[in-house]
Amino acid sequence: MSLNQDEQTSDERERLVADFLVAHPDFLVRHPEVLAEIDIPHPTGDAVSLIERQVRTLREQNRRLRGQLDSLVAIARENDATANRLHRLTLALIEARSFEEVLNTLQDELRNLFQADAVEMKLFSAEELASHAAEAGPAMFADFIQAERPTLGELPPSQLEYLFGSQATETGSVALIPLHAPPLVGVLAIGSHDPQRFHAGKSVDFLKRLADVVSASLSAVSSPGI
Repeated sequence: MSLNQDEQTSDERERLVADFLVAHPDFLVRHPEVLAEIDIPHPTGDAVSLIERQVRTLREQNRRLRGQLDSLVAIARENDATANRLHRLTLALIEARSFEEVLNTLQDELRNLFQADAVEMKLFSAEELASHAAEAGPAMFADFIQAERPTLGELPPSQLEYLFGSQATETGSVALIPLHAPPLVGVLAIGSHDPQRFHAGKSVDFLKRLADVVSASLSAVSSPGI
């Protein structure tokens, strides 16, 4: 296509747009988002008019607000999906009739729910928790269990080794959940190879609800017999 043909095509398009706007004078009223994206210069020479500055400022604010809205919508969708998965997990745990069934359900569902690489649960009695040295075995989690607040992020090598055994060196981040199912207490550990999968900046509200559901399920089934 020659340069003259390009110019001709461009002129034809402009005429079509102009004819459309003349035929539909309320188009920009019905579609203000189009007007918001159009720069309409004012004949003020080299200076930028106050109106143009205001329009640019409002347009930039509109872009920021649109970005914030998109982010909120994405978070709402993620929360809704997470709530649905927790509901499914809760229903599955209701069907569990033994400790082994609870553990198997958690293994299956949490691997899918969190896209986890490892799921481990450790339970112990209050006596066992108190009988170990602070740096060994269950006692390493005594303060965490007492605080009753889930945590996300990295764990010391000793805790990783206790929880995940041979998979400890491959575990980059962990969601750690305290469990209270009298007479037992313990921890539920969800591990990922990705160091950013469970980072400290994420909310733990969902994990708190998960702790309540799992603890209630464990209280309703037979003890693993420690």
